[in-house]
Amino acid sequence: MASISPRSPPVVLELEKNSEASTTTSKFVLHDVILRVFLFATSLVALVTSKQTETIPVPFPPYGASVAAEFTDLPAFIYSSAVLSVTCFYSIITTILSFSALVKRSTTSSKLMSCVFSVDVLLLGILASTTGASGEVAYLGLKGNSNVGWHKICNVYDSYCRHIGFSVLTSIFSSMVLSFLIILYIITVSRR
Repeated sequence: MASISPRSPPVVLELEKNSEASTTTSKFVLHDVILRVFLFATSLVALVTSKQTETIPVPFPPYGASVAAEFTDLPAFIYSSAVLSVTCFYSIITTILSFSALVKRSTTSSKLMSCVFSVDVLLLGILASTTGASGEVAYLGLKGNSNVGWHKICNVYDSYCRHIGFSVLTSIFSSMVLSFLIILYIITVSRR
């Protein structure tokens, strides 16, 4: 009859800890890849490229003038388009890096993910600032500001304003996805 030595349980516990850590890392990377694909989709959809031309009544002949509203008319929307383009590009690169970390597990991939985490935090701040700036300009277009004499334009450029509003809403979702990625990384690192 074989006897079990007192040293075998620690070895078994160590193997269980290693397999549990490996499973946790695999789940982290899988969730990371999924969230990064979702980040790409939301930031791509949020890109502002709206334009609408309307005829505005004027008091003299020919009694109407064509006036176009474009996203390039306002610096906040140009800023938003630039940041969302960077977010799209960044999400493609980090999705590839996360997928390669899923396929081959090594210490360099965990160090690389630490760098990616730092850039995620930075990009979240930039994306939140552009979402706030675009949201404020969109709100002024929707409601106007009677104190300074700014009239609302969404009653005239309704399609343009719907596109801008949808872009701001989707930018908020992109910011939320980046927040989830940061929280996921923090939880995973704290479990290690």
